[in-house]
Amino acid sequence: MATPIGNAADITLRALDTLKRANAIACEDTRVTGKLMGIHGITTPLVSYHEHNAAKMRPVLIGRMQAGEALALVSDAGTPLVSDPGYKLVRACVEAGVPVTALPGPSAALAGLVLSGLPSDRFLFAGFLPNKSGARRSALGELAGVPATLVFYESPQRLAESLADMADVLGPREAAMARELTKLYEEVRRGPLPELAAHYAEAGPPKGEAVVIVAPPGAEAEARAVDVDTALREALGRLSMRDAAAEVALLTGRPKREVYARALELAREDKR
Repeated sequence: MATPIGNAADITLRALDTLKRANAIACEDTRVTGKLMGIHGITTPLVSYHEHNAAKMRPVLIGRMQAGEALALVSDAGTPLVSDPGYKLVRACVEAGVPVTALPGPSAALAGLVLSGLPSDRFLFAGFLPNKSGARRSALGELAGVPATLVFYESPQRLAESLADMADVLGPREAAMARELTKLYEEVRRGPLPELAAHYAEAGPPKGEAVVIVAPPGAEAEARAVDVDTALREALGRLSMRDAAAEVALLTGRPKREVYARALELAREDKR
């Protein structure tokens, strides 16, 4: 039996119990996992399983499980199988008829989505974008029309360039950059894509892996509409409709005719 388990300081009691009961723990780096096991007094043997030896180790691990052993798979950080080769082991288990269960640990993608303040009812995890700008912009173009919040992983060294490409291809959407999530130096910076791109171009690469969360298309227009309504209702409480529309148009940068038409709509709604 295989059990993917998130490897982090805030590990669950169920995960600790599973790790103690397993016959062996497959992990990316035995030194990293060894420290965690030492903290919790777990003496289960560790087996190295990473992208460089995965093809060789999978048959070995499958054979042990077919013989009746229970193995656990952990990652150095976050939830296993998200942007790492662990999914191939699960697929091999399924094909071999070996039962698999999951004990999720912290996920940077989900933690970033929650902390971003952006719509979370529908989202797409897009993983890592291509390294080169041309391919990256092409990939972003394919995602531009997706009606969902977009979640990316990104190297800190490429962050500023990626944010700049996102701003060019996706427009000035609201976004958030989160790093070191669920760790000691957790940081979240929010703002429009052009603003975030300019900040990291000047500040330089942040430390730790980055997660970029981008609002869905149209979300910024919806937010502007809400802002216009709020501003109009406040202005209409003290000004004539014409003067209120002029003030809000100047304040928001929207066409005066458009704002005046919206003021008429709000007035009709209030009379119902």
